[in-house]
Amino acid sequence: MTARFPRRARLLKPAEFKAVFERGFRVHERGLTAVAAVNKVGHARLGLAVSKKALALATDRNRVKRQVRESFRLHQARLPSVDLVILVKPGSRILQSPLRQSLERLWTRISASSVVSSAAAPSS
Repeated sequence: MTARFPRRARLLKPAEFKAVFERGFRVHERGLTAVAAVNKVGHARLGLAVSKKALALATDRNRVKRQVRESFRLHQARLPSVDLVILVKPGSRILQSPLRQSLERLWTRISASSVVSSAAAPSS
């Protein structure tokens, strides 16, 4: 997969989001929460859930979503086959903190997760 963000790399349907929330594990990082669930499509997929409660201004919500998509686009080749939903925590000061570094740490923690590693390993 190239460093693009095609439709196949996105979670689009409500059922896909619901499946991630039901069977996924959570990884927390300064103002962000990622819910990740192992998938069978062979590459990482991203969904975003940024509420008005978390960021009241639409411009702020859109800025955060653009930055998350860009970071995912650059790191998707190194991520395991997981479906990810990124949430912004209400009351967080995500716009005042270095979002790029938080996302870098989030991708690293998801890649190193034992849940993802054990599910990706072939069973004998």
